[in-house]
Formats: sequence, C-alpha cells, structure tokens
Amino acid sequence: MAQTAQARPDTQAPPALVRAACSGGVLTLALSNPPANALSIAMMKALKGALDRARGDDDVKVVVLAHEGKVFCAGHDLKEMTAHRADPDWGRAFFTETMALCSEVMQTIVRHPKPVIAAVGGVATAAGCQLVASCDLAVAAHGARFATPGVNIGLFCSTPMVALSRNVSRKHAMEMLLTGEMIDAETALSFGLVNRAVPPEALNRTVSELAQTIASKSPLTLKTGKEAFYAQAEMGLAEAYDYAARVMVENMMARDAEEGIDAFIEKRKPEWKGE
Repeated sequence: MAQTAQARPDTQAPPALVRAACSGGVLTLALSNPPANALSIAMMKALKGALDRARGDDDVKVVVLAHEGKVFCAGHDLKEMTAHRADPDWGRAFFTETMALCSEVMQTIVRHPKPVIAAVGGVATAAGCQLVASCDLAVAAHGARFATPGVNIGLFCSTPMVALSRNVSRKHAMEMLLTGEMIDAETALSFGLVNRAVPPEALNRTVSELAQTIASKSPLTLKTGKEAFYAQAEMGLAEAYDYAARVMVENMMARDAEEGIDAFIEKRKPEWKGE
C-alpha cells in the first residue's frame, strides 16, 4: 500500500511486520515476510501486537491490512511447523500453540473496535484466505486469487473454515474447502469473500477512499456498530432484535448521536467527540 505519509518501522515488532504508518486516521499494517508472507509465530505475534496497540490509539480510526510482494499471505509457515515433527511429542504442542495463536489473531480482528480492511493484491491461501475473511471489508485487485487448499495436502482447512463459512454461502464455502481450487478476484466478489474487485493500479486508491470515508464517521458509532453487528449475527431473530434495540437506545444517548442529528437538521458538517 502506498502511503500519503512516510512509513515508519514498527520498532516493537519483529521484522515480519515492517510497515506501520498512520495518515488521516487510517493505520496501514503491511505484512512483509517474503516470498509467502507466511503466518509464522513471529508474524502472528507481530500482527496481534500491532492490532492491540491500535485498539487504544485515538488517532487510528480504521486499520488497513496490506502486504508487500506478490503474495498477500500463503497461510501458516509449513516449514516452521514441519521442523517441530522432531519434537518429543511429534509437534503436537507447537501445532496447538500455532492454531491457538492464529485463532486469537482472527478474533482480535473481529473484536477490534476499529474497522479492518484487507487490501489484497496477490494470492491469499489457507490461513491467508482466513485472514481476508476475518476482516470487516476486503478489496482485491484483478489477478488476486484465493483458496483453502489444505485438502490437497491431507490437511482440511478447518480453522479457515470458521471465517469462510461466516462470510460466504455454505455451498460456496464447501466448494472451496472440498476442492482446494483457486478462485479469482471476480469469483471471490460473487461469493461475497471480498467487497470489490478492481484493476491493480486502482487498489491503493480504492482502499484509501473507502478507509477515509469510514474514518470520517464518529469513532464511537463505528465501535458500537461493529460490536453489535457481530454480536447479533450469533443470535436468534427475536434475541437479535431485542439486543439491537437496546444498542440503538444507548447509541441515541451518546453525544455524537445528538451532534450528528443536530448537524443533519442544521445542514452542517458534524463535529465528532467520540463520546
């Protein structure tokens, strides 16, 4: 992702996550562990750390998850995992740690108070596809491809299945999981895995415009809405309406809601306080 402000190294994270720059309320985190941008233990810890810091940063309104190189993310680091076959337990403890950390990262994205947008300019497979599906929004360049190919190597993509099945139809999810075949950006758009598919030269601009549009909204409203969206999705219809009604009442009591309504009536731009 090109930046409007000079990118600064994230000195608190391992080299796997080297770009972290905030401009106009939009924080861009770029995965950089070429050639595959694999989700090694170091990469996942770096990503989670950056997301955790963004949670409490009032300057950050939206997070963009981008990548360096031709691959967005190829999933788990299979070489790292295979090396632990030599452990006394044949790798069980390390595999357990890897899957637990991966699940924690994905849930950190979903539970994050700031909207997270994936900017996908290359291949996203297995846990990399899971990463895209876990983001609130995703924009893909023409030429980007997606797959959950674990079935091809005797390892069903069970954890990617969680995010995938919550974002695309069951038939589409099962097709991806059972065949392991790649789908292109246009197919991913039709499946509902991404929001937009654009020419490669338009990816940065499209993501920036989308992020800036969202960043211009009340941060309190964004936090309230994102949390409510995922909470109600797990409820039955009646429970969801009861919950959403309570959220709506509390939202109406907020200073930003009062300001927003007043600004609408008075035909002026609102001044958000985040409260």
